[in-house]
Amino acid sequence: MASIRLTRPTLEVLKVLLSATEDDPAWGLKICEEADLGSGTVYPILDRLTEQGWITGREETGPHPGRPARRYYELTAFGLRATREARTRKPRLFGLRTSPHGGAA
Repeated sequence: MASIRLTRPTLEVLKVLLSATEDDPAWGLKICEEADLGSGTVYPILDRLTEQGWITGREETGPHPGRPARRYYELTAFGLRATREARTRKPRLFGLRTSPHGGAA
């Protein structure tokens, strides 16, 4: 698998995906809103992350009257490991303070 460029928009999308849970999954518009990015930025990022094996997507199966089915996204085991490594390497971009010794505080 090729590496993903960890641009600020990509990191914002990854932060949303990291905070998603089974009870509160991440889906397209929610990712756009929480990452404060437009759909023209988010969906290409989601496509790249999917192509590189960082995330998987699945269609909503329950009833959804009056709107199209949502596509839910979640990190794969590989994507979770890679995102955690990125958070260790670039803690400030994930909103973490760094300690004087170089690690996250």
